Amino acid sequence: MKHFFVILFCMTAVPAPAATKAPAGGVYNIRDFGAKGDGVTLETKAIDKAIDAAAAAGGGTVFFPAGHYLSFTIHLQSNVSLYLDQGAVLIGAESKEGAGYDAPEPNTAYDAYQDFGHNHWKNSLICGEYVHDISILGQGMIWGRGLIRNASSKTPSGIGNKAIGLKWCRNVTIQDISILHGGHFAILATGVDNLSIRNLKIDTDRDGMDIDCCKNVRVSDCYVNSPFDDGICLKSSFGLGLARSTENVTVTNCQVSGYDMGTLLDGTFQRTYSKYSDGSPTGRIKMGTESNGGFKNVTISNCVFDYCRGLALETVDGALLEDVTISNITMRDVTNAPLFIRLGERMRGPDTIPVGVCRRIILSNIVVYNADPRHGCIISGVPGHPIEGLRMSDIHLYYRGGGTKDMAARVVPEYEKDYPEPYRFGSMPAYGFFIRHVKDLHLHDLEIRYATDDQRPPFYMEDVTGAELHHVQVQKADGAPCLVLRQVSDLSLERVQHVKDAVIASADRQDL
Repeated sequence: MKHFFVILFCMTAVPAPAATKAPAGGVYNIRDFGAKGDGVTLETKAIDKAIDAAAAAGGGTVFFPAGHYLSFTIHLQSNVSLYLDQGAVLIGAESKEGAGYDAPEPNTAYDAYQDFGHNHWKNSLICGEYVHDISILGQGMIWGRGLIRNASSKTPSGIGNKAIGLKWCRNVTIQDISILHGGHFAILATGVDNLSIRNLKIDTDRDGMDIDCCKNVRVSDCYVNSPFDDGICLKSSFGLGLARSTENVTVTNCQVSGYDMGTLLDGTFQRTYSKYSDGSPTGRIKMGTESNGGFKNVTISNCVFDYCRGLALETVDGALLEDVTISNITMRDVTNAPLFIRLGERMRGPDTIPVGVCRRIILSNIVVYNADPRHGCIISGVPGHPIEGLRMSDIHLYYRGGGTKDMAARVVPEYEKDYPEPYRFGSMPAYGFFIRHVKDLHLHDLEIRYATDDQRPPFYMEDVTGAELHHVQVQKADGAPCLVLRQVSDLSLERVQHVKDAVIASADRQDL
């Protein structure tokens, strides 16, 4: 890497070699292939020529010096790196008659199993399919100015909706760049193995990064602001035509938020926009919703949530979600459920697939301040399919409060076929934890508080088997129970505030 930057320094002092032969050091300046960098000239052909030349030489770095480069779809090739220098901006052009992005590839056999955007990669600003050993680097920016945030089979040809679209690639690095206004996906990586995403700043109008059906993934040191959709999202869709898991993933040292779009990168961090679904920005870290292939061996650590929705783990399309560890998380101004763990039965996929499994999940060292009072934390399987082996410890939750007795009396439908989202459950009968259809649950060292009196209990548990609560500190209103139990068996309580230590073999209907 040291030698690489020496090469870039030298380039600023001496004329670039002719484009007809490989430059010294394998660096291909797009200006030598006709790019103007004036923000007006369409540079697509010049950029692709530089990529072609690097690939023909066996690999190299395609260099974007400072300037504004207007482009439609450019095409990554194996063993080629794109390097956007400080002050370089790759701009997604606005489509017009006779000029636009590559058409989305045919994939109609699987359109029914996920949204249109998950089925297509070619209609991106930067597209890579079946390529290996590629990278997108530098201190410059990708600005998807001409990308749209929604697309469908009825969208006119030539429209782009992704900043970076990757399919069936391996050995990929995306590092240091910024992405503004990335369309439906700032990064959509599907079937990409050995993927490293480091030190990115993404400020976008829908998903920040979707990591779909990928193996061996490392995401670190990224800031993702995505008020209208998820920030860092793991998925396992059927877009590749098969159920492929997302596995061996680490997400660490990242921050997600829901500030007004553009105000992460300009440093103002504004919170003035109010027209969101459910009235709140999204911006979170999530696993799901697309979950045909499953999630295995995932670690999320040392992450910050600010003014966005909470952590969501979802498997609703017949897949495994197992062996997940989440630790050292802080959240402030959470706009819906701080923790949402859902095993559902939406089953959007081939009709031969059974209901999925959600098991062996550990959450620890989590601090939440000023959380939305409506939902609490929701942990729910479906009848006959419990979440299994859930461990939660050292968790501090501080809600705004304000729940009423009418909320406490509400009977919550199963919603097992619905899209999994906390706000669809409505206001919950517990302000702390709503736990339903769970087996083998350990809750240790919890503290649950509120700012304004809340008439709901801290815990509601239904169809729960083999639960253990130990060292739990909670607030509760006078006359409100601490735990509401419905069809609960093998429950152990030790040092739970407001409740005597007990072992309860069976409780069909009991309030403590």
